[in-house]
Amino acid sequence: MKKFKLYKNVLVLSSVLFLGACASDEPLTESILDTTVPVKSSLDNWIDTNFLTPYNINVQYKWDQNVVDNNRYLFPPTQTKVQPALEIVQKIWLQSYSTIGGADFVKKIAPREFVLVGGVNLNTTGTITLGLADAGQRITLFETDKVNKTDRENVKRFIKTIQHEYIHILNQTKPFDEKTLAKITPTGYTSNWYATSTAVANEEGFISDYARSNINEDFAEMAATMLINSKAEYQAILDGIEDEEAVANIKAKEAVVVKYFKDAFNMDFYKLRDEAEKNTNELTK
Repeated sequence: MKKFKLYKNVLVLSSVLFLGACASDEPLTESILDTTVPVKSSLDNWIDTNFLTPYNINVQYKWDQNVVDNNRYLFPPTQTKVQPALEIVQKIWLQSYSTIGGADFVKKIAPREFVLVGGVNLNTTGTITLGLADAGQRITLFETDKVNKTDRENVKRFIKTIQHEYIHILNQTKPFDEKTLAKITPTGYTSNWYATSTAVANEEGFISDYARSNINEDFAEMAATMLINSKAEYQAILDGIEDEEAVANIKAKEAVVVKYFKDAFNMDFYKLRDEAEKNTNELTK
């Protein structure tokens, strides 16, 4: 132990002598660190104007391996695809909630960062992850390079990601009525949800195949599906289901969603849906 202490003391003394020697040298006049402020592109300025300044939402489209799963083949978005993708988010999600929920609604409850990824996030099960929500603070949007603003179905597929993930964020702020929802189709949930199609899930009282994964996803899928479809499109889904009990169960889940928005945020969910439809039509015309 004494030898260790002696060695430690010698090391400290050597360090002091070394620092003293350095102090006697001529002072450094330049820093080796690059302190220059990066020049912002027109895209960066557009993001600041439309997301960062009004909503305090940062958008990360430049590659950062620390915010993605490095075990998957992922890559940054093509820069020319970034603004069109964000215009979809801005028009259909941001503007709709701001109009119906109030100008400050998204400012108070929102992810603080979007991360854009260019390609597909393929799972080992053969399923595809379209988006991820990280503790309510970050939402990752995949398949940015596939966005086509002139294709309504393409836009609906892309915007469903943010609509779905934002529901989770709202649920973290104020929980929905889990007890009531759990009683509607209590035996239909399964971790093997991807083994059956959406058509089969519909006949079992679920709005999508993924809705069968658990009660939280069931709620988010119900809300997101209604928000990306018009009233007529949503009704067409119900009309395509043969089992009357399944339709009744989906309608019961719809009622839970509508009541949640009213009770938790004093928001008319049907008005929100209609506003999202109007904005979708304007964007894709």
